[in-house]
Order: sequence, then C-alpha cells, then structure tokens
Amino acid sequence: MRHDPALDPVRRAARPLDDLDDVDGLARLVGDAKLVLLGEATHGTREFYMLRAALTRRLIEHHGFDGLAVESDWPDMLRLHRWVQGGTDDANARQALGDFQRFPRWMWRNREFLRLAQWLRSYNDLQPMHRRAGVYGIDLYSLHASVRAVLDYVQEHEPEMARQARERYGCFDHYLEDPQRYGQAAHFGLSEGCQRQVLQQLQDLMARTGQQRLGGSSEDELFHAQLNALVVRNAERYYRVMFEGSTTSWNQRDRHMHQVLERLREHLTRTRGHPARLVVWAHNSHLGDARATDVSDHGQLNLGQLVREASAPGESFILGFSTDHGSVAAASDWDEPVQFMRVTPARPDSWEGLLHDTGLDLFVLPLRDDPALQTLLAPPRLERAIGVIYRPDTERQSHYFEASLSQQFDAVLHVDRSHALHPLDGAAPPEVLEEPETFPSGL
Repeated sequence: MRHDPALDPVRRAARPLDDLDDVDGLARLVGDAKLVLLGEATHGTREFYMLRAALTRRLIEHHGFDGLAVESDWPDMLRLHRWVQGGTDDANARQALGDFQRFPRWMWRNREFLRLAQWLRSYNDLQPMHRRAGVYGIDLYSLHASVRAVLDYVQEHEPEMARQARERYGCFDHYLEDPQRYGQAAHFGLSEGCQRQVLQQLQDLMARTGQQRLGGSSEDELFHAQLNALVVRNAERYYRVMFEGSTTSWNQRDRHMHQVLERLREHLTRTRGHPARLVVWAHNSHLGDARATDVSDHGQLNLGQLVREASAPGESFILGFSTDHGSVAAASDWDEPVQFMRVTPARPDSWEGLLHDTGLDLFVLPLRDDPALQTLLAPPRLERAIGVIYRPDTERQSHYFEASLSQQFDAVLHVDRSHALHPLDGAAPPEVLEEPETFPSGL
C-alpha cells in the first residue's frame, strides 16, 4: 500500500482534544473573528452538537459573543430566543422548542441542543438586558409562519398598515400551506406571482426604522417583523426559482442566510453599542467555502464563501467537522421518520479516510496559519456530506463530492467514531450500533 505523503504532516499538526468540553484551544484559534462558523458533516451527530455547544458557551461567556445564528427558520427559533432572553410565555426550553414541527424535527428538537438552550437561559438570567445572548434562525422555509407573524405585528403595532398588508399577502391565495405549488404556478405562468407585493411590504416595514425612535423591546419587535417580511420576500423567490434547477434555488437560500446574518449583525451593533460577534451553526456544505469544492464548477455558492468575500482577513473563522464511522440520526427519504443508522467507514481516498489514518480519536487540525500544510492539503479529495437523509447503499453517489480541505476551512475538527444525537420525540438512539463481526473485510 502506498504511503500517503500527507499523513505524517497531518499527524504532527493535529492537536488532540481530551474530551468534548476541551475547547480552550479552539477558542484561541478563533482569535479576533467576529463571525465564527461551526459546521457539521451530518445533521444528526451527537458529538458535533456537543462540541459546537461547548465552544459557543465559551465564546459567549468569556469572549463577549452576542449570540448564535443557526440553520433554522426565523419564526420557529424566535420563540426559543424569547425564552432564553427571559420571556415567560413558555415554562421551559422544551416548550419553547415547540414550533419545530416540520421535517426534520430532530435537527433542533434534540437533547443536545436543549441543554444549550437551558444554559443560555441560566447565563442570561445573570446578565443585564443589553448583554443577554440570543439565538436566531437564518433559513427561509417559513413562508406561512412568517406571513402570519408580519400580519400579527402590523395588526397590533401598525394598524393603519394592516389592511394593505393583508391584501398584499393575499396574492398567495391558497398557496401558503403548499409553497412549492405556488412556485410551480408562478414559474409556469399559472399565477402572476407575488414578488412586487412582498417587496412593497418589506420596504414599508423597513422604512419604519428611520421614522420612529422606539428603543428597547419595541425596536426588537419591529426588527423581528422586518426579518419575517424579508423571509417572505426571499422565500417567494426561492419557491419561484426552484423549478429552474437546484443551483439557482440553493444560491437563493444561501444568499438569504447571508442577508439575514448581515442584518442581524447591524441590528445588534446598533442596539448594543459595540460591533456584534456571532457564532453560526450550519452544515459543512453551507459553511465550507464553496469555491474550494467541485460544486463551484456549476455556479453554486454558499454562506461560507459569501462571509469570506464580505470580511476582512481575520474577521471570520470557519471550523469544519468530520467523522469516519459510528452512527447517525437521519431519515431514508424526505418526510420519513428519523432512524438511527450505522455510518459506513469513510473511503480511503477521502479526507475522512486520511484523518482516520492518523490513529487519533478526537483532534483539531489548524489550517489557516500553516502555509506548508495548506499547500499539502490543497489538492482535491473526496469529502462526505450527510444531511437529514442518509443513503449508505449509494453513499459514493449520494454523499461524496470533491473539495480542497485547506481552502474550505480555517480548521477541521475530527471525531473518528461518532454517535447519533438524542431526539426529544420518539425513541432514544441505541448506545451501540454493532458492526458486523466480519467488518471490514466482509469475509
């Protein structure tokens, strides 16, 4: 077997971690970054959530970060945000996660994220209001919920705007329950579409910022309404262009995430009186710079690329996550129940295979400040991505793509053997998913 020339340098550069709370070294790697992007190689791995939670706690408590932005819908996460900020509508964190009802519920309704939410509430209870950390959703699938949130806001706070807002959003007619059907009708000319109306509603709400001096919770509530109006505007376009191809809709989604992130930072900077610093959680495929992957050949971009392009050197930090084998919480198809599946050991010609061959169980590999290692790990290799759906029978076709590791991330955290997270609904994952006795030879 040919010795991989990258193996020894990677093994020397790797920094082993003692356990899932050993994040002091990770926090030092972040430096002065104002945006810290924490990825994941799957949407259902316990260790990824626990490590991201430990680093998030450290950055909020000891480095002054203002909160967490995650790959979830704005109105669903807003309910949890209000609870961690001291709201009393929900009795506990589990209730505050109650708006997460659509597939995949386990992505945020899980024990690992619940514990972070409980910590955020305990931490915030000891802080003045202007120091309390928030949690925010940056995705765009909440067309119906965001329309309802905007209408509720204008009915209570801007009654003179309410009738016109209802008329504008009425253009969706009977499509709100099934936005894909709206997109199909608009794309094929069966509906005039709502792009003009949703843009007008967003512009009217945005104009309120300059017209009023609100302050405090009133300013926050206006901002939440503005963000929901932005979701409506961008979701309308997302569903309208999804029939043009996956690249167009993907780019619309990640541009939306970046737009929300920028508006959130502007709002927090204005209301808190200091440049806002945020942690971001999303899949590696959203946060690892798309320019370093083969999807860029088809014109696809992502949030990590947009953040880097908009940031000065050192203002952002991207941490990718990796695993070789273990178990994962995922579904076999869209809208199917969560399952606990065995993760197939990584291909030997992949980045995960290289990191596995170091023989280390848990380590971080710094990349940003090591030019020699950057050069060595620049040539593309296969990289695995498991989302909410896992199809191990077609893993090469379904879950691998080519990427340059050192150009994608500023550092990579590898968990060699990982485990499925714990959904709050349904059965708990088995502690061990046994490998066949003949693994790996199959003989």
